Formats: sequence, C-alpha cells, structure tokens
Amino acid sequence: RQSEQATPAENALFLLDRAAGYLRIHARLAEARPLAERALMITEARYGSDHPEVAVSLSNLALILRDLGQLAEARPLAERALAIGEAAYGPDHPEVAIFLTNLALILRDLGQLAEARPVAERALAIGEDIHGPNHPAVAIRLSNLGAILRGLGQPAEARPLAERALTID
Repeated sequence: RQSEQATPAENALFLLDRAAGYLRIHARLAEARPLAERALMITEARYGSDHPEVAVSLSNLALILRDLGQLAEARPLAERALAIGEAAYGPDHPEVAIFLTNLALILRDLGQLAEARPVAERALAIGEDIHGPNHPAVAIRLSNLGAILRGLGQPAEARPLAERALTID
C-alpha cells in the first residue's frame, strides 16, 4: 500500500512484503520466511495486533510456512488472519474469502479434508457473490474445492466443479 505520502516504515513494510512474495513465487522460501516474519513484527508494532494489515502479513507468512511444509505453524497464523479479517471487514468481504482460501489449503494439506470443505465452500460462495459466477477467482476456488472433494472420495461432486473451473479459465 505504497504511496507518495508513505512513511519510511510503511515503505519498508511494502518492500518487505513484496520481496517475501517474490521469493515465495520463485521457491526461495528460506529467504522469504525471515522477510515475512519481519514484516509481521513491524506491522503489529505499527498498527496493533488486530489491524487488517496484520491479517495480510499473517496470511503471507502462513503461505510461506505452508510451502515449507510447516503446516502446524501455518494453521494458527491463517486462523488468526481470518479472525482479524472477519472482525475488520465482516464475514462476506473479498479479503475474508482470500483468508478462507488460504486456510482451506492448509487444512487440506494437513489431511483435514472434512474441516477444509466448509471453509472452501464459504470462500467460493463469497467469490461468486462478489465477482459473479465466471470470474478467475471463482475458478481458483472451484478447483480448490474440487481437490478437497476428490480427497474425500467424492469424484462425482468434484468433476462438475473442475469442469466449471476449466470453462472459466
């Protein structure tokens, strides 16, 4: 959220977040983690523990931990990000859908598919309400839910979701 009027601390947060994201995308997770941890620490110190910016930092760090296979560490961060997002934005906000999606992925990776399913369904419902039925974000959420359903041994339910996601893409 960089702007011309940004303070040095806000600029540092912006750069830390972008650098961690870049490193994550390029699978340089060991380098990304300390940057994301530092961004979280600065964000909490600057805004307080329940600010929406903290939720974003928590979620970003949770994804890095997920990619590192540290799912037990990632889950509470994703849950906290979701709780902050719901308190700040309400239950049906696009940011909340992102936090739900991230939590569903972590739960899926933990093998907690029955728990992941309603989280992924809620993220999909928010996406459809906000973006309409044919948006790329909806396709991603359809695919995620389909993977969870396949994992639950429900391929007949998963297939139409995968087909719909493919049609959107």
